[in-house]
Amino acid sequence: MPQDVAATGEGAILPRAGRPEEAGLSGAALARLGAWLQAEVDAGRIPGAVVAIGRGGRLAFEQAIGFRDREAGAPMRLDSLFQIASMTKPVTSVAAMQLVEEGRLMLWHPVSRYLPEFATLTVGLERAPMQREPLVIDLMRHTAGLAYGALPIPGGAGAHPVQEAYVAAKVNDIGQSGEAFIANLTRQPLMHQPGRVWEYSHATDVLGRVVEVASGQSLEAFFRSRILDPLGMADTDVWVPPEKRDRLAAAQVDPVTGVRQAMFPVERRPRWLWGGQGLVSTAADYARFCQMLLGGGRLGAARLLSRSAVALMTADHLPPDIGFGPNLLRIFGGLAPAPEVGYGFGLGVAVRTMPGRSPVPGHVGDYFWTGAFGTYFWIDPQEELFAILLLQGASDRTQYRYAMRQLTYAALL
Repeated sequence: MPQDVAATGEGAILPRAGRPEEAGLSGAALARLGAWLQAEVDAGRIPGAVVAIGRGGRLAFEQAIGFRDREAGAPMRLDSLFQIASMTKPVTSVAAMQLVEEGRLMLWHPVSRYLPEFATLTVGLERAPMQREPLVIDLMRHTAGLAYGALPIPGGAGAHPVQEAYVAAKVNDIGQSGEAFIANLTRQPLMHQPGRVWEYSHATDVLGRVVEVASGQSLEAFFRSRILDPLGMADTDVWVPPEKRDRLAAAQVDPVTGVRQAMFPVERRPRWLWGGQGLVSTAADYARFCQMLLGGGRLGAARLLSRSAVALMTADHLPPDIGFGPNLLRIFGGLAPAPEVGYGFGLGVAVRTMPGRSPVPGHVGDYFWTGAFGTYFWIDPQEELFAILLLQGASDRTQYRYAMRQLTYAALL
């Protein structure tokens, strides 16, 4: 790949279909998707949304619905900026796989090879010794024994003592540097023995720090030079500068809870890019990222990964005897990375492993991830399809992900 294409993204072209039918999608059926989301806006349950769907190598459908900021009366725009939260995780995973392909990072290496603090971790409040160290692959598939802090889950099991320790120690304090985050995190015990339990966690934040150590660059600089610029993702960043503030989507006061969902303070540049949650993006930008994965690591003339690396990322990497936390289905519903609903987990994305079981349509081999503020994407290689839903704030994010899938597949010709 020519260096100028890699640096500027001028060869990373995502063509647009003139009509959805040119990409094998029914425009009339897609209108039902827009109408359903508009009804949710009219009912006050969400402020607005942007959807983007691609098929056969082309962007086939885009629509902005409702309000970018309901309280301000500002309409949603196709180029509205969204905090994509955990949809940052697949980007960090791609960064790690780029280093893997260059031999600068190895999936089977212990994390302590890059972050020495991980060599002396203990497990649980009893501080039991580790049976083995966490590996880089454990970070990518959320089996490193790490956790997130305690989250309120209606009807769910109570917080684990280790999760409570995370909260008390302010492990998720976004004002920390990357070095301080690792030091703070590793002062806490692991929640599980490495390799034994799938637990959604700070693992990708740690992976981001590993990328920094292995590459010798900040994660922000690595993203910019190796992923965002090559793909032409000009609106994807770690913050929203003043000249773009009028495009930032805002959460609304939730009619169910009566409170506005808390968001990250993206109006100022953060001290450190959290690899698990830190990006702001648009539907059009993330469409480029999705098409790169769907294209086997390539978008137009820009190649980020080999086909084999994408295949490795999007295969199920969970051992057959893996355990799961008690709140898994309450958090993820029918899109949980568990055999019970037909999904596993790869290196940064959940992967469908069998037909049926999940309440949403799709095919074996499709893969996806979500964001806590309401964002969602999936890629279906069998249909040469990707779809993106961006919204900010909803009391029940799961139903929007279900509906997006159902109404998109209903539009296939």
